[in-house]
Amino acid sequence: MDVPQAKRMSKENLIIFIQSIFPIAKQRLEEIAGHFKEIQISKNDFLLKEGKICNDYLFLEEGFMRAFTYDTDGKEVTTGFFSKNQIVFEVASYFLRTPSKENIQALIDCKGWFITFDQLQFLFHSIPEFREFGRTVLVNGFVFLKQRTLSMINETAEKRYENLMKTKPEIFQYAPLKNIASYLGITDTSLSRIRKDFLHR
Repeated sequence: MDVPQAKRMSKENLIIFIQSIFPIAKQRLEEIAGHFKEIQISKNDFLLKEGKICNDYLFLEEGFMRAFTYDTDGKEVTTGFFSKNQIVFEVASYFLRTPSKENIQALIDCKGWFITFDQLQFLFHSIPEFREFGRTVLVNGFVFLKQRTLSMINETAEKRYENLMKTKPEIFQYAPLKNIASYLGITDTSLSRIRKDFLHR
């Protein structure tokens, strides 16, 4: 969406984020950042809806978002949370150009910077440093997904809760309890009990 000139954001945080993932010369950084466009997403609006092809590779500068799908009974299951200074996109839909099986929704007002699939491919092929940045983001994402999959198997619900509090301490400020419970693979009642136990430690 178009943003009035007076309200336009600086790309400084985007540049700092890219640099933190992979060292890139200033001139290259500015060239890369020049391809990103500003986006603002209001609370409860969707970055991506199930059945659509993901075409936005988003650096979330401010806000909090969640990804979710539906189980066989039609109940929402939260599959991920995204806080500021994270890349947000549905990787399978984005790179395979297939309809997404997930939704990505803003839980509060959000803003950031995005590039389309075609723009990302152009940067990958024309700027080797950006290709390395993108590769690192994907590797980090794969490692996180692997760790989460294993945690659902070999960690207790209490341990998963504790890890979530360490990595996303702001989650209870923005996400409904039912979303957090489904992400942890537990019932709302179990989550309430675990929270109570932690508060009394």
